[in-house]
Amino acid sequence: MKREDLGDLALFMTVAEEKNFTRAAVRLGLSQSAVSHAVRRLEDSIGTKLLNRTSRRVSTTEAGENLLAALRPGFGQINARIEELRLLGDTPRGLVRLSASKAVARSVLWPTLSQIVRDYPEIQIELSLESRLSELAEDRFDGGVRLLEFASPDMIAVKIGPPIRMAAVASPEYFRKHGVPTHPSELDDHACLTLRFHSHAPTYDWEFEKDGEEIIKKVNGPFIFSESDFSVEAAREGFGIAFVTEPEVMEDIEDGTLRRVLSDWCPPFDGFCLCYSGRRNISSAFQLVIDRLRYREDVS
Repeated sequence: MKREDLGDLALFMTVAEEKNFTRAAVRLGLSQSAVSHAVRRLEDSIGTKLLNRTSRRVSTTEAGENLLAALRPGFGQINARIEELRLLGDTPRGLVRLSASKAVARSVLWPTLSQIVRDYPEIQIELSLESRLSELAEDRFDGGVRLLEFASPDMIAVKIGPPIRMAAVASPEYFRKHGVPTHPSELDDHACLTLRFHSHAPTYDWEFEKDGEEIIKKVNGPFIFSESDFSVEAAREGFGIAFVTEPEVMEDIEDGTLRRVLSDWCPPFDGFCLCYSGRRNISSAFQLVIDRLRYREDVS
């Protein structure tokens, strides 16, 4: 194959994808006649017709479709390698869009992200703060923070924190009035502050485990929230028991604002991870975010 044929093959692919010579020419920044001439030259070189042309539309012949199927993987790999080389030389810059709950953004993300922006002023970070598990690709996020158990199997999941535990908490005044549960079954007699992560989802069941016994508890109470922040605030004000991740309430537990119960039924589990698609190119800015957030266990 002649070296100049590579350029003609790339032009042919663009015309086949656009199904129109004019749109292909605009995309390539060339004249329509130059694109048409290149395709004819390729057809003459190969010795077969690759495109069917009408006044309104262009379509591939069977030979053209076979050639297109052979070209796509190779040109895709070339484009990917060129993008990798480009990113290696980049000073990290541009927009990174992340999705996380308010509590996670505050306790896990903010200390690192705020420092990144100080170190790299050309990086802009957009944080969408909501508890619902947004569709990352559909909503055009670079990544989203999830508990590992909620990470989609088709996503890459990078751990960004240590194992965590759940915590059942309420105000001391609430427990003085209503007693202290010592077993998950006793939650039926208590006001529980539940969470529903989006409008069409069921309320979140509380999960407990001890000595190999697992209990999934459906609970009820005066409030259903979509954000754990409000659940914690309602617990502080004595409305009932909240069930949230330990980091969200550790300060309240330590200063006595909230009292923890059923801790022996809340074993540690894999904590938060940053999820993203492995099928898209990663910008140098997002790669920096991944590297800075990555959790590294202390082996000392």
